[in-house]
Amino acid sequence: MESPPFDELDLKLLHALEVDGRAPFSRIAAVLGVSDQTVARRYRKLVAEGGLRVVGLQDSQRLGHDHWMLRLRCAPEGAEAIATALARRPDTAWIGLTSGGTEVVCMTVPRTRGDHDDLLLGKLPRTPHIVEIRALQTLHRFFGGPAGWLVKNGPLTADQVAALHPLAQPTGDLVRVTPDDAALTAVLKRDGRAGYLELQRATGRSESSVKRRLDQLIASGSLYIDIEYDTERLGFTNGAVLWITAAPAALDTVGRALAEHREIAYAAATAGPSNLVATVVTRDTADLYAYISGKLGRLEGVQHVETSPFMRKVKQLTYQPPVR
Repeated sequence: MESPPFDELDLKLLHALEVDGRAPFSRIAAVLGVSDQTVARRYRKLVAEGGLRVVGLQDSQRLGHDHWMLRLRCAPEGAEAIATALARRPDTAWIGLTSGGTEVVCMTVPRTRGDHDDLLLGKLPRTPHIVEIRALQTLHRFFGGPAGWLVKNGPLTADQVAALHPLAQPTGDLVRVTPDDAALTAVLKRDGRAGYLELQRATGRSESSVKRRLDQLIASGSLYIDIEYDTERLGFTNGAVLWITAAPAALDTVGRALAEHREIAYAAATAGPSNLVATVVTRDTADLYAYISGKLGRLEGVQHVETSPFMRKVKQLTYQPPVR
């Protein structure tokens, strides 16, 4: 049986969590004009039935870490197993099967140079059923990461968004994540709304020390709170990766234009055969066609577009084993 679509209050709650994933239910309730109990009940339902997860992630671009987009052309009988194995790795995200199930698309953020070499030069070339490996390094992110898709499509007003923004404002000064933060970031990656008592137990620090350090990391932009959920229940059933080639002189202009399009959930400049990659989310195939032939097709400087529709998404931000 199909899951029911998200209603207006669900959408407002998702949008609120995208603005500040750690906002107390009381603050969200005040902004949405409902009770604390209603927000808590809806949150639990979205977690249980809507695939909602709130997670704390390091902003690898802000921290100067490399991102790579992998395109793995596979024999059909091996693609699913390869995607699942990659999904279990802590250095991967946004894994999907495209091209009728013959290609695995994956973003990887190696923690060390050794991780990168081990994956690209060691494990993947020896993996059965992989026919071709294309690795495209991302050079600049135009949209995505801390900027969520609902910022362009959500139901909250500008005043509501302003009321929900974290109280700690970005300082502009980078605060690097250190090995001493490992326990803190590990808990937040599992649950971005973990309470200070849980973080205190995990880190061995005082509650005030944990709160101060978390505020520093978030205000710096090196750590952010993100959400994942089932976009199909928003009525957006089609997703695709766009591999775009733009004239070098138009690369920045096209990338910035993509970032403004409501359909674009992620956009970045890359090194490789194409020089831009974007993830597009639409309601159906007709809307995907309209976007490619319309907004995207009219962008001056776009020379070539390859469209790879998602057949299935295997991993978003973190891996959840399928329910058996």
